[in-house]
Amino acid sequence: MNIKQSRSTGDGALVRRFEYDDGWIVAVDLGAAAEDVSVDTVGRTAIVVIEGDGEPVESEFELPGPAASTEVVNGVVTVEGTR
Repeated sequence: MNIKQSRSTGDGALVRRFEYDDGWIVAVDLGAAAEDVSVDTVGRTAIVVIEGDGEPVESEFELPGPAASTEVVNGVVTVEGTR
């Protein structure tokens, strides 16, 4: 099994990317409640919108390929895809 991992912290959310022989996972720690987060994917881009007090906040991040599934649990957005 070939596994590659990378992560980015920068000024924003913690982003982790795991690549496997047959797929990949991108996990982004937003720290927001699941009911306040919506995720949509278009091609190789994930678009995340966080609703809350005031204006919604929208973020985008690149994916290694088209997404097969998305999930938000405990403030962490997980996007999975296959190769």
